Amino acid sequence: MHCARVFAALRWLMTVYFCFLLAAEELAAQKRSHEVFFEGSDHELHVFKINGKAPGRTLMLIGGIQGDEPGGFMAADDYADLSLARGNLIVVPRANFPSIVLNRRQINHDMNRTFSETVSASFEVEVVAILKRLMEESDCMLNLHEGSGYYSPDWQAPDRNPMKFGQSIIADCEELTHSESGRQIKLGEMARAVSAAINSRIDDPGLHFHFNNHRTKEEASMHPEQRRSATYYALYRCGIPAFGIETNRTLPLETRIHYHRLAINQFMELLEIQPETPGVRTEAPVLDYMVVALNTNMPVVIRNGQRVALRSGDTLQISHIEANYERGLSADIVGYGGLNDLRKPFVMRESTRIIVRKDHIAFGTVDIGVEGDAPPLSPAPAVTDRLQSLPVIQGFTVEINGRTQTVANGSHARLRRGDTFRIVEVNSASIHPANLKVNFKGFVGTPDRNSGEDRGGLIRTDRDLMPRFSTGRDGRQYQVVALYDTREVGRLLVDIEAPVSTKP
Repeated sequence: MHCARVFAALRWLMTVYFCFLLAAEELAAQKRSHEVFFEGSDHELHVFKINGKAPGRTLMLIGGIQGDEPGGFMAADDYADLSLARGNLIVVPRANFPSIVLNRRQINHDMNRTFSETVSASFEVEVVAILKRLMEESDCMLNLHEGSGYYSPDWQAPDRNPMKFGQSIIADCEELTHSESGRQIKLGEMARAVSAAINSRIDDPGLHFHFNNHRTKEEASMHPEQRRSATYYALYRCGIPAFGIETNRTLPLETRIHYHRLAINQFMELLEIQPETPGVRTEAPVLDYMVVALNTNMPVVIRNGQRVALRSGDTLQISHIEANYERGLSADIVGYGGLNDLRKPFVMRESTRIIVRKDHIAFGTVDIGVEGDAPPLSPAPAVTDRLQSLPVIQGFTVEINGRTQTVANGSHARLRRGDTFRIVEVNSASIHPANLKVNFKGFVGTPDRNSGEDRGGLIRTDRDLMPRFSTGRDGRQYQVVALYDTREVGRLLVDIEAPVSTKP
């Protein structure tokens, strides 16, 4: 009886041991890495690599190469934490973070036209060098975009024709035998298979995806500019299938994210990469607190809507943002540094404001009051609540030449002189817009009754504006401010360029 108990105990110990070995093998096989390039710069680049438990092919996802296409980078972000049973992922959720923060297509030049060898030095070129290296490690690449209109192989309407990109899977040719590797790549076959699988889950035929062959290398191509794109480089230089996934940018954001995820999942299935499907997160970002250090003192916690009192010469550094999202966060100390001032010390000389953003969405603000001269070492900063908690403004809905668009709080709307402009509404999840006043500085809708409320008024930029109220008094940039009581809670800069000359 004693021997039986000993044998049972030994068998239990051996079972535990082998289970431990299996778990260790699985853990070793399933590796995950997060690498940060250009750390501390505005164009900080985060790369996530996920290796499955079983070996397989590698799919690379690029989001946010053009910053005003949130469906792509928000979909890619869902895959950064994915666990895989088989195969591998390389995920670059936000390739062009400065353009994402500013909600603009580009900064110096279009990053997706920077894969040729003739582009002048810039941060875009630095990022693209990393992307090129990652392509060499991949078996397939997807570049996630949002396009205008609906692609159709034949002309049906001004918004649905061969020159539109939306709801299409783009490749640079039908098929290719790569000159160096000899690999035969059937792009059209892959794209049609994925489109059919996606379309089986979309009820409206008008929203179906189609294969969009740009025939980029052909002399008669309608899209020769794509010869400088990520897909063209990946295909012709790296010898891997590469596709642009284009959703229609006018669809709801949740729908665009969903369609991108359908496409990614189908390509993963095609490559036999077995995932755990990520969840979709579309809730509004919420700031819990920031951790801020002053000089050499202990860090303090600052919450949304509070005010920090400093003395001139104090050094301020934001070390951490705690929010309901982990990635895509930035803090801009307005007038200091660049777009993202996280973990950077600044000597404070003038009063300002910290704007906290998730991608391009401003979701938190803290006022910084600077007065007098500082002693060698200041005490901890005086932190006070503002007049109640100020509402958070996400952005402004405006009309430019009759077309409605949303512009993020703290960013720019770009017009040409002669364009028409209308402030439609302020977008806020924390206050009803009726409790705000929105003023276009330099415009008076009703001269005999200037209330300072300019929503709804049509502004003709060639005759209705007063240059002396522009930021440089030269008529080139105006401010739209949203006020709660007398406190500014939102700002939009309207840049007005001279019209394009039509002279030869």
